[in-house]
Amino acid sequence: MVTRREMLKQIGVMIGVAAGLPTSAQAQARAQGLSSVGDALISLTLVEAVTLRAMIARIIPADENGPGAMEARADRFIDRALGGALKNQRAAYAAGLSAVDVYSQSSKGSVFAKLPAADQDAVLAEIAANRATGFSGGAGQFFNLVRTHTIQGTFSDPFYGGNENFIGWNLIGYPGSRIAVSSNLQRMDVKPEPSGKSAYDYNMFAKGEL
Repeated sequence: MVTRREMLKQIGVMIGVAAGLPTSAQAQARAQGLSSVGDALISLTLVEAVTLRAMIARIIPADENGPGAMEARADRFIDRALGGALKNQRAAYAAGLSAVDVYSQSSKGSVFAKLPAADQDAVLAEIAANRATGFSGGAGQFFNLVRTHTIQGTFSDPFYGGNENFIGWNLIGYPGSRIAVSSNLQRMDVKPEPSGKSAYDYNMFAKGEL
């Protein structure tokens, strides 16, 4: 498991490269689409959501560097994606989250969300190393699935439900989407100010699948 600092560096490089690619977006969709459902669960049950939130809070935790995946609402990103672009992963989440609680109960005496942080980390380490039992397809496979989606939810465009208040982008110094870059923004000695904009705030783009 890489450190939080190493993860942020890797993600910063990936987003820097992706920034030059065409982005699928639409301002009206962002304003009227996901905001209309607020924080209501779309795909996950309440029990599943509680377990998932506890997991993502340990995968990218809040620390001295700033807020983490839970504050960025990666859980909301995952919940919404499981009803759309990631709907084929819904069954895997149902089985995997249940297995996390069963394994936590048997190994630590409580469901995952109620364990102290140190015990949660120990359980996740067992799952990531594929040593935890009760997982269809292997514990490591499920951990990698959740970890991947946690990263996506923390650092993707806010339109998709995560990266709340641009927390993820601010963590890695990504200034946000722009359709024009002034000469001042190209200076190497000045940190560019955040745009505070999603790609979906520009009418020139067509929205992607939620």
